Amino acid sequence: MTLPDGNISPLEPGNIAPVHQYNAAGRSPFLFTCDHYGRLIPPSLGDLGLPSGELVRHIAWDIGIAGVAERLAQALDAHLIAQRYSRLVIDCNRPPGVASSIPILSEATTIPGNEGLSREMAEARRRAIFDPYHHCIDAVIAQRLAEQRPTVLVALHSFTPVYAGIARPWHIGTLYHRGKLLPPLLLKALRAEGDLVVGDNEPYAVSDQTDYTIPVHGEARGLTNSGIEIRQDLVADESGQQQWAERLARILGEIEPLLGLHLPLMS
Repeated sequence: MTLPDGNISPLEPGNIAPVHQYNAAGRSPFLFTCDHYGRLIPPSLGDLGLPSGELVRHIAWDIGIAGVAERLAQALDAHLIAQRYSRLVIDCNRPPGVASSIPILSEATTIPGNEGLSREMAEARRRAIFDPYHHCIDAVIAQRLAEQRPTVLVALHSFTPVYAGIARPWHIGTLYHRGKLLPPLLLKALRAEGDLVVGDNEPYAVSDQTDYTIPVHGEARGLTNSGIEIRQDLVADESGQQQWAERLARILGEIEPLLGLHLPLMS
């Protein structure tokens, strides 16, 4: 498939669209995003040179978060915007052009299909997958602001229990950078549960160099925001996904009145 400017797209006619919207008419102030919701690979890219077992691991997607995200959006009557393609094709939570955007190495796994990629092919992946997803988020936020709707951006992720041989003790973590309103409230509420090990910017911290969704759509827009990371062994099956969706729906519902929601200072 040739794009209008002559570049070649990895997505052919009939391929599944990258953007998935769930409960788009939801009236909650919470707007959920899910950068690593899916693990699709365009047929034109084959299997990226990987055995099938690698394509179901955490390197390919955020295991379990899709089920949590949809159940949570339903429980709170919130809008969810998710991205269906594997982070190995292009990571939709990385600034385009950084090494981890189209990784050659993920944890200890080499990605043969990403080696020696030309600038043109990297741009093609961005235009086919990354751009539509982030354009959708941007358009939805712009529409909500035009309608004078308070908006709280929450980026949903999951993390592997063991990375590079090191066990991670946290059940859940809040991720943030410049946002100082929602994360402390989330931390307090999660720690009050009594049965959780809660990470404060663990196992990851948000930054302009390592993240895209929160810095660009949350911080640059002046929106109240936070990232949430759930350990994957806790949400690997439907029962865990339901339990965590119910818990987060209750906690976020309790926090909402404390946010003093109003239109952001920036647009």
